[in-house]
Amino acid sequence: MFEFINDEDERGQVGIGTLIVFIAMVLVAAIAAGVLINTAGFLQSKGSATGEEASAQVSNRINVVSAYGNVTGSEKVDYTNLTVRQAAGADNINLSKSTIQWIGPDTATTLTYDQSTANDTEFTTESIKGDNTDVLVQQSDRIKVVLDSKAITTDGLKAGEEVQLTLTTQYGSKTTYWANVPESLKDKNAVNL
Repeated sequence: MFEFINDEDERGQVGIGTLIVFIAMVLVAAIAAGVLINTAGFLQSKGSATGEEASAQVSNRINVVSAYGNVTGSEKVDYTNLTVRQAAGADNINLSKSTIQWIGPDTATTLTYDQSTANDTEFTTESIKGDNTDVLVQQSDRIKVVLDSKAITTDGLKAGEEVQLTLTTQYGSKTTYWANVPESLKDKNAVNL
């Protein structure tokens, strides 16, 4: 049943063959382990980066504290003003890198930041409380966002109209605010929106 090999030369060749097969198996296992470790490290770093981006989108938001509009003599809102602050737990928010999507009665457009003036494609900011005119650093900071309603729409916002404003920060987080013009603008210089 078992064959005994008595010749010393033949015994050594069988041992070397077994050793070569064993070394080959160890090398294959080591390469496979290296590939698995590299893949696991890559997936871990990718998952960590994705988690940080998702967290920033959720937490780095803007809160609209209040909104008002300037009323012209022709009973239309010519400027829409939003007072904004950081949401709780947010990092610094740079409004100059933010956009505002305006969906109004007869216009839909995306506004970008301009340091000096608001017009039909750009908004501007002014500091109310804090040291910066365009960056929210602390939760106590307040910045006024100025939108030129008369330039964006055909002739300004009329009584009873509403506008959906979506503020998107540099982190990609979005805040939506509905600005509703009151039903009557008679004898008013400014109204809450």
